[in-house]
Amino acid sequence: MLHSLSVQNFALIEHVSLQFYDGLHVITGETGSGKSILLGALNLILGERSDFSVIRNPEKKTIVEAVFHLNESFKDWFLQEDIDWESETVIRREITSQGKSRSFINDTPVQLNQLKELTEQLVYIHSQHETLEIKKTKFQFDLLDSYADSLDLAQQVAVLHSRINRLKAEKVQLETSRSGQLQELDYIRFQLNEIQQLNLDQVDYAALENDFNKLSQLDDLKEAYSAIINAMDQESGATDLIRRLKAHIDKWKHADSDLNAISVRLQDVIAELEDISRDSDRQLNQLEGDPEALFRLTESLDEYNKILKKHHFSSQEELSAYLDTLESKLVESDSSDERIAELTKEIEEKGKELLQRSEELFEKRSKVIPKLETYLLELLTEMKMEHSRFRILLTRSEKLDSNGGMGIQILFSANKGLDLKPIEKAASGGELSRVMLAIQLIMSEKKSLPTLILDEIDTGVSGEVALRMGKLLKQMGKHIQVFAITHLPQVAAKGDYHFEVSKSHANSQTISEIHLLDDTERIEVLAKLISGEQVTDLARSSAIQLIESR
Repeated sequence: MLHSLSVQNFALIEHVSLQFYDGLHVITGETGSGKSILLGALNLILGERSDFSVIRNPEKKTIVEAVFHLNESFKDWFLQEDIDWESETVIRREITSQGKSRSFINDTPVQLNQLKELTEQLVYIHSQHETLEIKKTKFQFDLLDSYADSLDLAQQVAVLHSRINRLKAEKVQLETSRSGQLQELDYIRFQLNEIQQLNLDQVDYAALENDFNKLSQLDDLKEAYSAIINAMDQESGATDLIRRLKAHIDKWKHADSDLNAISVRLQDVIAELEDISRDSDRQLNQLEGDPEALFRLTESLDEYNKILKKHHFSSQEELSAYLDTLESKLVESDSSDERIAELTKEIEEKGKELLQRSEELFEKRSKVIPKLETYLLELLTEMKMEHSRFRILLTRSEKLDSNGGMGIQILFSANKGLDLKPIEKAASGGELSRVMLAIQLIMSEKKSLPTLILDEIDTGVSGEVALRMGKLLKQMGKHIQVFAITHLPQVAAKGDYHFEVSKSHANSQTISEIHLLDDTERIEVLAKLISGEQVTDLARSSAIQLIESR
């Protein structure tokens, strides 16, 4: 329920702060006094885009703030959106002349889509320009589902249909991508098999390269090792020369510590030369020719180098990394196949569920159509349209959609002898207003929407019809909080609360104001609606009678 509304620096409104209650609120005022401005301010709370031309004084911010009383059913939404939950929730919009617009829920900044998601559950505004909304399929189904108590079931059908469409789109995308990858996957498998034969995780090709070099240059290696051994071990060789040098130095090393240090170092050199000689001899003895081993090494290295060159790599590590990439692509391909299979299964399951829910929905909708037609005619009879006829046609198609594979059309005739036609073509403005009021009454009895705002829904009617419309609005106010912007005294008199919008001029400025009327003020306003600018005693008497009859 809308508890209060505060508007600052908005169009003709300088500042207005209003309190609201349960029941029927009526709002009256002269044309151009600012009734529509009030709706415009409220639309900001409902998440509509801001129009910076509404800023009254560009040096100040425009602020619209509304307080709603919410029940516990809204708590989960607040937790989901990470917004502080308060049963008395404050919604605020701020607009600056610099083009900035900000939205808040309980002082938490929010996006417009979050604001809309919450407020569309709180307030519904029906303006005089939206009477032809009745021709929209969604609105007609909403009416039927409200009366059939099938709104939740209809929502389940719509969600299921949307889910199936998303699953099908994902499947098509995967299949299309899969089709384009088939040729590439064949090549990937070929490359993978080619590289896997190299056994990169088991063979060290750098070591093979070294072994190959040894076998392929065996004579040169033998000659090199023999040269080392001869240089070290033959008489007057390197080792012999150093030994003799050291022996000569050792005669005098006791006389000079530096010479002694050189002797020690020469001993180390002798040990190193002997070690080199032994290693060379060992390597020389191990060098044996093996033509078969050389052939195998040549074959392995040729295949390895061919693949290395083919993929423009320079090391075994790079080739191993590429192998991992190829294997990952195949895994992704396999997972894509698995996902397609999962999607196929889920689409089938959701399709069966959609069919079942659609059957249930059709049954519930069909069952209440006669009762709904009768009830609508009863309400229209109360508003002097006793010769009206209603026909709600519910059709089915083989293809399931968001409406369960159903089509709907409301046919109407306002007078005897006239054929039934689509309602938007068969009713005048005043007749459509009464039809819409009847529909809104039915929906208010069934839906849990806390607040309904009707903007001059009584357009085109007067007299006894207006009086009866007022009674229906009064009846509607027993179920939900209702605001009715009206110019008819018969309707205004039925309100539990009566607000008057007025316009004044001061300091070359025009200001709109709105306030709750007391009993005396209300009589005067109603009398003015009855008689015009010149309020007569008879008009006051009529106003009193209207108030007393409510």
